[in-house]
Amino acid sequence: MSEVSGTLESKLTRLVETVDIANTLTDPLTNSIENLMRVTASELNSEEASVLIRDGDDGDLRFLSAIGRVAEHLLDLKVPAGKGIAGFVFSSGQPMVVADAGGEETFYAEVDKRTGYSTQTILATPLRYNGEIIGVLEYVNRIGDPPYAPFSPEEMDKAALFADAVASLVAAYESAKLLRELGRKASGDDGGFEFQEVRDWLASVRAAPEHVEMLDLAVLIREVAARGDAERQMCREIIGAILKYSERGSERSFLSF
Repeated sequence: MSEVSGTLESKLTRLVETVDIANTLTDPLTNSIENLMRVTASELNSEEASVLIRDGDDGDLRFLSAIGRVAEHLLDLKVPAGKGIAGFVFSSGQPMVVADAGGEETFYAEVDKRTGYSTQTILATPLRYNGEIIGVLEYVNRIGDPPYAPFSPEEMDKAALFADAVASLVAAYESAKLLRELGRKASGDDGGFEFQEVRDWLASVRAAPEHVEMLDLAVLIREVAARGDAERQMCREIIGAILKYSERGSERSFLSF
């Protein structure tokens, strides 16, 4: 890449490596969110569950993940700022149980119109991470045939506990997504300029054996981290020891931009 100095090329290479690690994490995170919703929905005897997150700076929400009969139709649907049960929970920070969605003034019926689903009972609770509300976790209807029993106060308390786990996964997903979007902008066309040389360089970086091995290591670390606290601690200590005694440790840090 003739127009890029050695220092800049090194920094860009590290950025690409960081972005690609983020990409290896994004799909597993969404899968984990979906699996967690399945388990918790079963605990609450709920037919449908979904996670909505902030979309842009205006307070709109969009469905990040969902399970149930119309899950695929919900993904990326948006709820305007302040609309619906989810909008109220997001803006107020208060959980909410609705026994009759059709009779609830704040219910946003447009989602049902788009999916063909009939929402009757809802349990919605905020997703909080580091003191900030980052989304909403919703459970809809019961398993079986209507009329559905409303969600109980005890189930609302359970949902709040489930929300803590979901919020951690959503926060990790959002961080990975930010890096991924940065990479797309850096390697995409802009204003009609020719970036083919840049794209060719990116392809060569990603095809390099060192880069492929780095991604393999990232996947292995992710697998170890999923095994438990003891495994995570052991992994942390081993990696820390390698970095401490490696002459290249500080030079290759992904955070040294």
